[in-house]
Amino acid sequence: MSLVRGKAGAITLGLVGYLFLVELVSGILQGFYVPLIPDLVEHLGIRDADFNWFEAAQLLLSAIVVPILAKLGDMYGHKRILLISTVLTAGATWALAFTGDFTTFLIAWALQGFYVVWLPLEVALIFDRGRTTGTGASQTRRAAGYLVVALEAGAILGALGGGRIFTALGGDVQTTLMVPAIAVTLVFFAILFGVPESKPLPGRNLDLVGFIVLTLGLLLITSGLTFLRINGPGTWWVYVFMVVGVLVFIPWGRYELRQKDPAIDLRVLRQPTMWPVQLTAGLVGVSILGAQAPLATFAGTDPVNGYGLGLEADVISYLIGAYLVSMIIGALIFPRLSKWTSPRVALIVAAFFVATGYLLFLVNHTTVVGVFVNMAIAGLGSGALVGALPAAAAAAAPRGQTGVATGLTNTTKTIGGSFASAIFAIVLAAGAASAVTQTASSLLGYMTVFAICGGTALIAAVLLFLVPKLAFADIEVDAEEFAGFVEEPTDR
Repeated sequence: MSLVRGKAGAITLGLVGYLFLVELVSGILQGFYVPLIPDLVEHLGIRDADFNWFEAAQLLLSAIVVPILAKLGDMYGHKRILLISTVLTAGATWALAFTGDFTTFLIAWALQGFYVVWLPLEVALIFDRGRTTGTGASQTRRAAGYLVVALEAGAILGALGGGRIFTALGGDVQTTLMVPAIAVTLVFFAILFGVPESKPLPGRNLDLVGFIVLTLGLLLITSGLTFLRINGPGTWWVYVFMVVGVLVFIPWGRYELRQKDPAIDLRVLRQPTMWPVQLTAGLVGVSILGAQAPLATFAGTDPVNGYGLGLEADVISYLIGAYLVSMIIGALIFPRLSKWTSPRVALIVAAFFVATGYLLFLVNHTTVVGVFVNMAIAGLGSGALVGALPAAAAAAAPRGQTGVATGLTNTTKTIGGSFASAIFAIVLAAGAASAVTQTASSLLGYMTVFAICGGTALIAAVLLFLVPKLAFADIEVDAEEFAGFVEEPTDR
C-alpha cells in the first residue's frame, strides 16, 4: 500500500505528499471564487453576464499553454516548469486582489489559469520518477488518485471557505482575495524544497513552428465555441472560426510527421494505447466541465415549471459537495479496481459509471434523493477518470514524452468542456420560451443536456474496448508484448 520505494528516483510518500498540497491549492482556486461571484460583479461594476468572459478567457489560455508547458517539462524537467507555472499563477492571483477594473481583472483571471498544467506535470513527474522501478504505472495510478482527492477536497474547502472568509472580513473584497494568493505563494516553496526533479531526456528540441500552428488551431476552435455560447447560434462567423481551426490541423499534421522531434508526436498519438485515452478525455470533458452549471440550475428551478427541485443556494451547495465527495471516493477506488482487474477494465467501468449516472436523469429526476443518486454514480466515474486518464497517457507514452501525453488529456478535456458549454447554453436558452418562470429553461432542454453527457461517456466506454487488454500495466506484466508502446518510435 505504501508508495515508498528504496530505489533512487522512485515514487515516495514524501513526493506525493508535497504534490498533494499543490493539488489542494489547485482545488481551492477552483472553488474559492464561486460564492464570491455576485460580490465580484458588484466590486468590478459589471453585469452578471460579463462574468462569462472570465471563464472563457481562462479556458482559452489553458487550451493553449498546457501543451507547450508540458513539452517544456519533458525537455527541461517537470519540477522546473511546475515552479514557473506556480510563479505565474501566484502573480496573477495577487493581481486579482489589487485590481478593480474589468480589463485588468480579466487579464489576471486568464493568467491565473496556468494552474491547469499542475496536474499533468505532476503525473508526468511521478511516472518518470517511478519508470525504473518496474511498478511505475500502478504507483502512478495510486498517486494520481490521491492527487484527485486533494483537488476535490480543495474545491470543497474553497467553496465553503470563500463566502465565510468574505463575511468574517466584513465584506472586504481585496483582503479576501489575498487568501488564495497567499496559498499559491506558500505552495511554491513546497514544490521548491519538497519535490525532486525528474530526469529529462537530453537532446530534445522545441518545435516552435509546430506549437505556433497548434496554438492557432486551438485558439480558433475554442474561441469559436466561446463566442457561440456568448453570442448564440445565429452568429455566422463563429462557425467560420471553428471550421478554419479544424482545417489548420491538416497542414499541421503533415508538417509534424516530417519533424524529428515534433510538438505532438502523431506516431505515438495513433497508437492503440494512446488515441482512445485522449479521445475519452475529450468526451468525458463534456460532463466533467460542462454539466455542473446545468445541474445546479436544474436543482434550483421552481417546480411550477413542471420539473426541478426548487432548492435554495445553500442546499444546492450541499448537493454539489456530495458530488465532489463521490469523485473523491471514485479516485480512491480506481487504483484498487485496476489491481483486481486491469487498468483497461477499470477505465471502461469508470466511463460506464459516468454514462449511467447521467442517463438515469432521463427517468429519475423528480426527487432530491433521485438526483443525488444520479450525481453520486456519475461522480464515482468522473473522479476515477480525472486522475486515471493522465496516468494512463503517461504509461502509454515513450520516455521523454510523458508531459506532452498527460498535458494532451487536459487539452482535449478542455475542448470537450468548451464544446459542451456552448451547446448546453444554446439548448437551454432555446427552451426558455416555454418555461413558466422567467429564468428557467424547458425540461426537454435539460434532458437533452443529460442525454449528451451520458451519450458521450457511453461512446468513450465503447472506444476503450479498443485498447489492448494489458495496456497501462506495470513493466513486468507487459514488457515484451507492449515494448513498441513504451519505447521511442523508430519509424522517423
